[in-house]
Amino acid sequence: MGKVSERLIQRRILVLLFVMLVGSFFLGFRLGFLQLWNNAFFQTKALEQRIQKIPVEGLRGGIFDRNGLPLALSISAHTVYAIPAEIEDAAGTAKVLAAILDLEEDFIFQRLNKRSATEWLKKKVGDEEAAQILAADLPGIGIIPTSTRIYPYGSVAPQVLGFVGIDNQGLEGLELYYDDFLRGTPGQTVFERDAHGRALEDGVRGYLPGKKGGDLHLTIDIFLQRIAEAEVRRATQETGSRLGLILITDPKTGEILANAVYPTFDIENFAAYPASTRKNIAVTDTYEPGSTFKAVTAAIAVNEGVASLNSGFFDPGYIRVSGWNVRCWNRGGHGSQSFAETMQNSCNPYYAKLALDLGPERFYTGLTQFNLGHKTGIDFPGEMGGTLRSPSPNVPLVTWANIGFGQGLTLTPVQLIASFGAIANQGIYSVPHYVKEMVTEEGSFPPDIPESRQIIGENAADITAYVLRSAVEVGSGKRAEVPGYDVAGKTGTAQLVENGRYSHSKMVTSFAGFAPKDDPQMAALLVLWEPQGAFYGGIIASPVFARLAAEVLPYLGVEPKSGTRSTT
Repeated sequence: MGKVSERLIQRRILVLLFVMLVGSFFLGFRLGFLQLWNNAFFQTKALEQRIQKIPVEGLRGGIFDRNGLPLALSISAHTVYAIPAEIEDAAGTAKVLAAILDLEEDFIFQRLNKRSATEWLKKKVGDEEAAQILAADLPGIGIIPTSTRIYPYGSVAPQVLGFVGIDNQGLEGLELYYDDFLRGTPGQTVFERDAHGRALEDGVRGYLPGKKGGDLHLTIDIFLQRIAEAEVRRATQETGSRLGLILITDPKTGEILANAVYPTFDIENFAAYPASTRKNIAVTDTYEPGSTFKAVTAAIAVNEGVASLNSGFFDPGYIRVSGWNVRCWNRGGHGSQSFAETMQNSCNPYYAKLALDLGPERFYTGLTQFNLGHKTGIDFPGEMGGTLRSPSPNVPLVTWANIGFGQGLTLTPVQLIASFGAIANQGIYSVPHYVKEMVTEEGSFPPDIPESRQIIGENAADITAYVLRSAVEVGSGKRAEVPGYDVAGKTGTAQLVENGRYSHSKMVTSFAGFAPKDDPQMAALLVLWEPQGAFYGGIIASPVFARLAAEVLPYLGVEPKSGTRSTT
C-alpha cells in the first residue's frame, strides 16, 4: 500500500513538473512575442500615454472677388488652454484669467478643476490679451496659435459668403459649401507628461504648424455687388416690400456678378440677426414667377414650331380650358395681336394657348430642358429644385395652361435667371455659379460645375430675344429702357398662395432681362415680395432694372450706341 502511494506521488510530481514546463514555455513564448514581434506596437502605445497632443488649426483660406479684392480673410489669433494637473492655485489663476479674458471667474475655476488632460478656456484671443497671459506666467496655462475671420471691405454679399463658427468651421453659404477646401490641414503641439498629467521638463516637446487652406476667387464683383445692394435696399424700402432680391449674371458663362438680398445682416455680428435674413433666397427659396415666365413658354413654342413671328391671336379677354375661363389681366381683352404684341401686352390667354398647343408631354420636356423642376447644380448649399408636375391623367389641362403664363409651378430665382441667360446666349444654358477659380499652393483650377449645353435652337433664341426687346421698347416693360442700350426683358406680377388659394392682396413683382440684346453682357432679375400700393412689375420693377443697367453696362465696358448716352 505504501509503494502504491509513493508511485502515485511521483506521477503527480511528474505531471505537475510537465505542466509547469509547458506553462513556462508558453509564458516565455508569449513574452518573446510581445517584446520582440509586438515591440513597436507597445512602444507606440506607451508613448501615446505619455504624450499630450493639442490640435493647432490650419489657417483658413481667403475669399476674394473676381478682381482679387479680399472679401474674407483669416488672420492669426490665439487659443488659451489649461492643463488642470499643472494648476497650482486654481482660485488665483481663475481670478487673473477672468480679468484678462473677460470671462466669469467661476466658469474658469470649474474648468481648472476638471479631471481631464486639457481644457479650452477661450478661442479667438487677440495679441494684447495673449501677451498679458504670457506675462502672468501662470503654471498650467498655455497658448497656441489659431485664427479669426475678418472682412476688409465690411459685410459684402453676406448671404453668399456665409460665416464660420468658433472652431473655424463653415456654417452657412460658400464657407459651408467649400469648407473642406477652405479649412486646411490642422497641425499640433505635443509634450510629454507624467502619470499625473504634468509636463516633463526634459520630456519630448514638438510643434507642427497647420497647413493653410485654399483660396476662393468668386465670380462676384464687389463694385457691382454694392450697386445691387444699394438698389435692392432702395426698391424694397420705397415699395414697402417684405423682401427684395437682385441677381446680376454674365449670360454667356453663368457667372453670378452680384447677389443682393434685403433685409440683410452684418456678417461680423451674424448671431444678432434672425435666421431669415441670412438665407440666400436666390437659391434656397421658390416662388411662382408670373409673367416673366412667358419668355420660357415662348422660347419652347418657337423651338417646337408651335409659334413664330407670323403667328397671330385674337384675345377676347379669356380662353376656355376644360370648363375653366383663364382670364387676361385686361378684362376686355387685347383683340387681334401679333406674336410680338402678345409679349408686349403680356397676354395670359395666348400663353395658355401655347401651352395647350404644345401639349403636356412636349411642354414638360421643354421645361425640363430649361432645368425646371430640378436643381441646377449651383455651387451653394441648400438649393431647391422647385415644383413641376410631370404629365399624367391627374394633372388637368388647365394646370398646363396656367404654367404657360407662370402659375402652377415654382422655381428659384437662379433657375429663372439661368433661363433668361440661355435665351440671351443663343440657346446655350449655363449653370449659374459663384466661384470662378480655386487656388492652392500647387496651382489653380475651376470649380466642379455642370457644362453648358444647347437647349433650344439659335433661331428660337433670337426670335424670343426679339419679342422680349419689343416688350421693353413698346410694351409693359417700357420703364426698363436705357438710352443707348437695347434692353430685352419681361415684367411679372404673380399672386402669392395663402392657405391653398391665390391671394388678392399679396403679390410678387419682378422684372427679368438682359442687355444689349444683340451681344448681351449682363442679365439681371429683380424680385419684390409683397410690395404695398402699386404692385405691377412694369411700374415698380422695370425702373430698377434701368438704373442697374445704366451703371453696370458702362462699368463692363459696353459703349452706348452712337448718338446716345446712358443716364443714371
